[in-house]
Amino acid sequence: MKTNTINGNDLIAVGYAEGRILGLALDILNAHYKEQQATTVIALFKDVKNNPENFLDDPVLEELATKIIEEANAPADDTIALKTVAGKYAVYGDANIGKGAKDQMNIAMTLPVTVAGALMPDAHQGYGLPIGGVLAARNAVIPYGVGVDIGCRMALSIFDIPGSHFNENHAKYKRELIAHTRFGAGHGYQHRDRSQHAVLDNSTFNMTQFVSQLKDKAYSQLGTSGGGNHFVEWGIIEFAEKDEVLNIEKGSYVALLSHSGSRGMGATIAGYYTRLAKQLCKLPQKASNLAYLDLNTESGQEYWLAMNLAGDYASASHEIIHNKLARAIGGNLLAKVENHHNFAWKEMWNGEEVIVHRKGATPAAKGVMGIIPGSMTAPGFLVRGKGVEGALNSASHGAGRQMSRTMAINNISKDEMVAALKENEVTLIGAGRDEAPMAYKDINMVMDAQKELVDVVAKFHPRIVRMADDGSSED
Repeated sequence: MKTNTINGNDLIAVGYAEGRILGLALDILNAHYKEQQATTVIALFKDVKNNPENFLDDPVLEELATKIIEEANAPADDTIALKTVAGKYAVYGDANIGKGAKDQMNIAMTLPVTVAGALMPDAHQGYGLPIGGVLAARNAVIPYGVGVDIGCRMALSIFDIPGSHFNENHAKYKRELIAHTRFGAGHGYQHRDRSQHAVLDNSTFNMTQFVSQLKDKAYSQLGTSGGGNHFVEWGIIEFAEKDEVLNIEKGSYVALLSHSGSRGMGATIAGYYTRLAKQLCKLPQKASNLAYLDLNTESGQEYWLAMNLAGDYASASHEIIHNKLARAIGGNLLAKVENHHNFAWKEMWNGEEVIVHRKGATPAAKGVMGIIPGSMTAPGFLVRGKGVEGALNSASHGAGRQMSRTMAINNISKDEMVAALKENEVTLIGAGRDEAPMAYKDINMVMDAQKELVDVVAKFHPRIVRMADDGSSED
């Protein structure tokens, strides 16, 4: 049977019902799976319907999986009342933040557990909290306030290698980057190639049967990167003056920058505990994606431990990638900076302990180092936090999207993307037009909007960028 003969009745036969989810499934099928065998595609979409949490880190099927989870857990009644008036919150870069993100933040500010909030200048609409949203809650954690890619983070290694060495050895840096990285949803290593790390011995893996069954998947994907906007890239970092804290002299150095999270393990944890939260915390439909878990309950403590395990796992993956590439190129490490977003922290605010959710936001307490990337052609920034309480000690986690993935694919040509890479002297390995530089906000505008939140320590210029190739770069 040919793929183009699949229709709605075929998907209904494997569990789909007439409605918006069936329509979305057919749209995705026609856009991405026309060249595959029909029986294989039908089996795949049946698996998505029955096990949607397993596809929350899939760049193509994530939207469908999320919609299935949302529909399955829509509350039948409203048993928890929201505040009648949303609390006030700080907004940075207001003029360049869309209405959808603000509407989502307004809803978050009506939760009965909400204490404070802030919206960062890279904010855009997401699920639950907007991307770039920061929310402090009292003794409660919101799985969708953390996000699907739990513990997603940035890691930067700065080497004592001058920028000129990179330009003279471009081919070597490209070769080693390809050899020591692996990308894409579901991609991992076979047993003989797997990396060892102490995180695999973490006792939290034995906490519940659900978490325990994730260990083999975690083991296979350790040291890999996901799809979407995740990357590993070589670049040149410029210090305009000596940084006394890092003890790095003024100058240009070779640096390695990576962005990825907890892979399939984190996505599965997010899906499972989001469904559990929606069963236990029935909110009005408009706020249902903000269902929370009380930290005094067993389920709340389980999620908290699983979230921290996913964060440790994400950090371990970056460590493995950076160690492999450091050994490949030689040189001494001058400094390594790492920060995570898509996480929740216990912090003090106005004299009380609160749970601060940063969904796509960088911790920026006074003196805390962070990395804020731009796009595959725009510079990134090594920053030091100023500790602004109104921003809940936070800053943006990047430039932020100004086009959805679909909009970018439909509006940016392959020639335009190639021209942008050439103009900025960037070599790209993988990635589709959904990650084109034009799909993102101007990082300089974003940084200008948060001058009161962070100090810029150095500027990073991408030179060789590797991302997952989802096929959207092909016309």
